[in-house]
Amino acid sequence: MKLSFQEKVYAITKRIPRGKVATYGQIARLAGKPRAARMVGFFMKTNPHAPIVPCHRVVAANGALTGYSVKGGLEAKRKMLLREDVKFRGDRADLKVSQWQA
Repeated sequence: MKLSFQEKVYAITKRIPRGKVATYGQIARLAGKPRAARMVGFFMKTNPHAPIVPCHRVVAANGALTGYSVKGGLEAKRKMLLREDVKFRGDRADLKVSQWQA
């Protein structure tokens, strides 16, 4: 059975471990469409499988926290990542330390 791009995105996101983050572009590349980072963002925004698919672990290419539609917004996303021991530099996830290497 061939997975759709959306199904691939959710399957990849599900593999991001606690304490790590991935970027929208990274997930797009892993799912076979390197120029579809915005589409990945849309899938995270409309994720029907949270928290099984941990969309809060997906960040911008520079580590910025973006687009979190759950109650509490970006502050809730930041608190969840801090509880999972994701490292930050200022208000951005420190990708040198916390980026997931698939």
